[in-house]
Amino acid sequence: MNYFEYHDGELWAEAVAVSELAAQYGTPLYIYSAKTLTRHFRAFDNSLAGLAHLTCFSAKANSNLSLLRLLGELGAGVDIVSGGELYRALAAGIDPRKIVFSGVGKQDHEIEQALDAQILMFNVESVQELERIGAIAQRKHAVAHVGMRINPDVDPKTHPYISTGLRKNKFGLDMLEAAGAYSMAAKHPALDPVGMDCHIGSQLTQIAPFTEALEKLLAFSGRLQASGIDIRYLDLGGGLGITYDEECPPLPQELGRAIVNSLSGRELTVILEPGRAIAGNAGILVTRVIYTKTRPAKNFVIVDAGMNDLVRPSLYQAFHRIGEVIPQGREKHTMDVVGPICESSDFLAQERSLPAVRPGELLAVFSAGAYGFSMSSQYNARPRAAEVIVDGEKVVLARRRETYKDLVALEL
Repeated sequence: MNYFEYHDGELWAEAVAVSELAAQYGTPLYIYSAKTLTRHFRAFDNSLAGLAHLTCFSAKANSNLSLLRLLGELGAGVDIVSGGELYRALAAGIDPRKIVFSGVGKQDHEIEQALDAQILMFNVESVQELERIGAIAQRKHAVAHVGMRINPDVDPKTHPYISTGLRKNKFGLDMLEAAGAYSMAAKHPALDPVGMDCHIGSQLTQIAPFTEALEKLLAFSGRLQASGIDIRYLDLGGGLGITYDEECPPLPQELGRAIVNSLSGRELTVILEPGRAIAGNAGILVTRVIYTKTRPAKNFVIVDAGMNDLVRPSLYQAFHRIGEVIPQGREKHTMDVVGPICESSDFLAQERSLPAVRPGELLAVFSAGAYGFSMSSQYNARPRAAEVIVDGEKVVLARRRETYKDLVALEL
């Protein structure tokens, strides 16, 4: 459930009309609902009631400071994959003891930054990375808490670009490599192997891949325990899908029930890293129609938001529902909704049945709260969109719209 609903003939974000926000802040415009973010976070966090657990929001989904601060105040930790995301998390007031650092390419300065912050744990993706973390920690007279990211070779049954747990993917270690890595870490004076991590993919719509991966991790954890390595944190990653079109992903409660049933009686702290499932349907992208164009073979609606604002349709052929902000009741036609970028791949929707719209009218692109602004760019020298958060009747400008001066501010 989300709090973007039609009332009195137009779309509202909680208690504010979307058309009023577009008039005040311009378009393209990202709008986030605080009530939706809160509801979705609590659904995940409450699903593990009875287990020691930590819900770490995946910053790559949406790293806006106001959004991170809101989730932090609810008790969330953060899953990061870069020094920049660590900087953002700390700037938003996230407790460093609730931060886990994932990602295959951690650089020396990022490792030092995380050690200085005293984060909860590094999720280690390779033996070379483990050696690097150990050397840096030893040089700094620190101890790095680490967990190995296990690649369990589980098919998540999702888009190949967002599958991460198969043997052919670049992520993690297989169990044979991981066994050696744990042994190495246990003997290292500056490493403390406290965790185990797994993330099999994104936009998952079934529980079975999660439970299959969990069973493999628990069996491996048991073997490590028998060898004297005490695993205290089990990080199951994120990846639970959302409804973009007609998908019916499981609810967080269903995932939580499966985890609780598997882990009951074990002395483990469970970490989940939801991103899309918390933020995806908590945001929309509002765009204004610039022109309409009719060709013998195709109808086009040209809007002011493009692939630089929301790249998922171009990158993944991802579906985002699109609706009128103020429906006019006109007849529907099949059309492509395209942006102003000079690429044929610049589209928000293709062959979509939508009501006829006219220049100046507003469209809302739904399910845009995750991997929307965080993947946006200044391609074609287009300033990035503004972001606002609505909380009831209160509106916070969470990021101002970029200007032309911002485009060249860092150039000499």
